Amino acid sequence: MNSSELINPAMPWTRGDSVWRSIGEDIACVFERDPAARTRLEIITTYPGVHAIMLYRIAHRLWRRGWRYLPRLISYVGRIWTGVDIHPGATIGRRFFIDHGAGVVIGETAEVGDDVTLYHGVTLGGVSWSRGKRHPTLGDQVVVGAGAKILGPIHIGRQARVGANSVVIASVPEGRTVVGIPGKVVGPKRVAPSRGIDLDHHIIPDPVADAVNCLLERIGRLERQVGMHDALLADARPAQGCDECDANQVCETAGEGKRR
Repeated sequence: MNSSELINPAMPWTRGDSVWRSIGEDIACVFERDPAARTRLEIITTYPGVHAIMLYRIAHRLWRRGWRYLPRLISYVGRIWTGVDIHPGATIGRRFFIDHGAGVVIGETAEVGDDVTLYHGVTLGGVSWSRGKRHPTLGDQVVVGAGAKILGPIHIGRQARVGANSVVIASVPEGRTVVGIPGKVVGPKRVAPSRGIDLDHHIIPDPVADAVNCLLERIGRLERQVGMHDALLADARPAQGCDECDANQVCETAGEGKRR
């Protein structure tokens, strides 16, 4: 085993891979995840997310060699140029893509696996003043929707999906979807696609709507048990619904009951 393999055995992308090879893979992966991409020239010259990761790759290599000020300066230039703030100390895997590249923040101790996709406005942030691990770890093939915030030294499992504008403060199991504020794991475990990267992060359940629907169903059952529906069917109340409630859209009126 040579010295370069001792950097971090758990992170294969830190084992001395060529910066230019990594940048080439970052450019090539755009074709798989953005149907608007047409040519390599277009990607290299007009994609701020690609510009940000190119500068990060250079700054990170310098950071690993013990430089501090110059990598931070490169990162600062990248922030001004692209609107993406990636600390050079962060560890980012291969084929990383930031779609639209605006308002993304990645902290110093963040770790990102291979084939990860972030949309605009994503934050991989810390919640501690400690100098140790304080930013999240994202597994391979994770997709994070626009505006999502992932905070603290938590782990987002492989192939997980984070819904847009979610605030995630707890670890997410592999292949699951998390939505909401604070983020809640919802739905069954996802099945990995047969090929390519699954970008269907918009297909997510609505836990609030599910809870409301469950409550309405339970209320309906309770009303049937106490005979309220029988009273409505017997015209004991006005046909237009309840006397003191205007929530007619979610209640069964006498007229609807008769039609059944």
